[in-house]
Amino acid sequence: QVQLEESGGGLVQAGGSLRLSCTVSRSILTTSRKTWYRQAPGQQRDLVASLPTGGTANYADPVKGRFTISTDNAKNAVYLQMNSLKPEDTGVYYCNVPMFGRDFWGQGTQVIVSS
Repeated sequence: QVQLEESGGGLVQAGGSLRLSCTVSRSILTTSRKTWYRQAPGQQRDLVASLPTGGTANYADPVKGRFTISTDNAKNAVYLQMNSLKPEDTGVYYCNVPMFGRDFWGQGTQVIVSS
């Protein structure tokens, strides 16, 4: 079983920053990609940032230039640095990694950006 645990969410004012962390119970060295999703209230879960192993990160248009995805393979961790936060960034953020032929998800971390 693979477990993911997100942390780092919270309440922040518009223009502020947060750094989300996702720790994975197994090595992420050989996973094909690491991805952050966001689910706003009443909305579907949308991709925010994805980092293919050995590739270039890609970002949803609304977060380009403000968010940065990164990893620390030694710590089995995936991060999302979020700067210049906007109220529309509010939502639950989920980490996703594929392993053993299926996708694994964390429980999510809540981000609330006040105006």
